[in-house]
Amino acid sequence: MEEPIIQARDLGICFAKGKQKKGRVKDLFVRRAANKKGAAAQDFWPLRHVNFDIFPGDSVGIIGRNGTGKSTLLRLITGVLIPDEGYVRREGRVAPLIALSAGFSGDLTGRENVNLVGALHGMSNKEIKSKFDEIVDFSELEDFIDTPVKHYSSGMKVRLGFGVITQLPHPILLVDEALAVGDAAFKRKCHGVIRGLLDQGRTLVFVSHSEGDLKKYCERGIFLDAGTLVTDGTVQEALDSYKEAEDRDAKIKAEKKKRQQAEKEAAEKAAAAAPALVPGPVEAAR
Repeated sequence: MEEPIIQARDLGICFAKGKQKKGRVKDLFVRRAANKKGAAAQDFWPLRHVNFDIFPGDSVGIIGRNGTGKSTLLRLITGVLIPDEGYVRREGRVAPLIALSAGFSGDLTGRENVNLVGALHGMSNKEIKSKFDEIVDFSELEDFIDTPVKHYSSGMKVRLGFGVITQLPHPILLVDEALAVGDAAFKRKCHGVIRGLLDQGRTLVFVSHSEGDLKKYCERGIFLDAGTLVTDGTVQEALDSYKEAEDRDAKIKAEKKKRQQAEKEAAEKAAAAAPALVPGPVEAAR
């Protein structure tokens, strides 16, 4: 039986409201000690009790509204975040198309950053050298590759980051809205690269709000809502669950608004019907 390349069991992570999640060892022990006593009122769980298996070659779309734990899940898979409950285990290294300019040093040139980021992701000097021309050609930065990155536009940084990450030989590809940036020509290039990587048998975990992109690249969909896994099936099944949740919430909001309006009108009607206070003779004499 084939073993999963990514496996999550009872996966959960707790955030403190108003504070950024930290990955320090000290914070890890503090959180775990707090969890044994019970979560504080200001804590919330962007993900909890999440279970799934992803197998080599799978293409899985993570679907859900903003704030439902999609990007948090990717960061747990990469190991950037540490779970407070359960575990997520992966076999093989990850090529993360997440925060594409992360890891760049503004004082270093584009050339130096390619070497730096490639090395940080485990590429040898020989591998970086063999892929360097492809990275520069893809990013269209031939005239700026020896310019410090701090002088790059955000789009230039994204192109360079995408060029580096997609050259990694790692079997797992994580994509978090990376195809939503850049101009039309750059998006077409990105789509072509993603399709080529999938044809090589890479495993894809893809976060997107684009129904078209999800259907184009993914055979399976996971719908997350309020931090829990609601649906794990085909992309269409996950999208249908997402739409049902949207419709249900819209109906609840409409009913709440209607009820509030009715209460307001009732209060105004009661106030209008109340008898006016007329001063008595004593009060009038004063």
